[in-house]
Amino acid sequence: MTSTVKTDLNHSHSFGQDHKRPGESRTIIVIAVTAAMMVVEIATGILFGSMALLADGLHMASHAAALSINAFAYVYARRHAHDERFSFGTGKVNALGGFSGAVLLAVFAVMMAVESVVRLFNPVAIAFNQAILVAVIGLVVNGLSMFVLDHKDGAHHDPDHGHDHQGHGHDHHHHDHNLRSAYLHVLADTLTSLLAIVALLAAKYFGLVWMDPLMGIVGAIMISRWSIGLLIGTSHVLLDRQAPADIQQKVVDGIQENGDNRVVDLHLWTVGPDIYAAIVSVVTENPKPPQYYKQLIPADFKFVHVTVEVNRT
Repeated sequence: MTSTVKTDLNHSHSFGQDHKRPGESRTIIVIAVTAAMMVVEIATGILFGSMALLADGLHMASHAAALSINAFAYVYARRHAHDERFSFGTGKVNALGGFSGAVLLAVFAVMMAVESVVRLFNPVAIAFNQAILVAVIGLVVNGLSMFVLDHKDGAHHDPDHGHDHQGHGHDHHHHDHNLRSAYLHVLADTLTSLLAIVALLAAKYFGLVWMDPLMGIVGAIMISRWSIGLLIGTSHVLLDRQAPADIQQKVVDGIQENGDNRVVDLHLWTVGPDIYAAIVSVVTENPKPPQYYKQLIPADFKFVHVTVEVNRT
């Protein structure tokens, strides 16, 4: 015997995605600040001949574009939250924005590395005082942007933890992949600004001109690493990868600890920031309405769409 739930075609699948997320306003503010500083650093990098400074400015240019993608993702998800063409709402637009940002991070890291290698073998004259001044200003601006984007539930403080570790449940703590992408872009800018300052000081006071392009290479390696972590985390969401093993086990235990219930099939995946959907197949000698089994699922995690199939043994 199979039991199903009565379908209400008029119920909403927005799952709260129609609400304005905190990251949206913060991202727009950072875009404005980044764009302004971008113009200054690119111009002065070319004028003063600093590869590290020019790389910082180019990063700001690329990140301003990437941040614009993040902002668009927020607006699109919110405005189309009630669009019935999206079966599980627009929550995955958030992950798509993060994935796009991660791809751009990787592309710009490669460009930065290539240009730095060229400058390593073909150094140019650098106006140190002016370049250092602008780099310091860039560092301050990036630091303020990081502060604006920082928020307690973003779980982005460790750039290398953008994905779950062998399915042990870490990934579900990274709620907003779109905001994480924006944060990593600003963090990358902050890193390149800091490396530019170190390189310029080393070149000015110790004659280590090669430090300037070398810092560009170091920055490219770090940014590539962050990009890979974000690509892994967002691709898991976009490809409907099963939720971490600890969440699956809690669902199974919750249903099976009562009576003779046995979960024979379970699909549990992310449909938006910190929200899950599930399809559960239960076999039992004494079938009950699907709603009964839904209530057995622990409330530790936010399940916004649960389908239960009940079969008699």
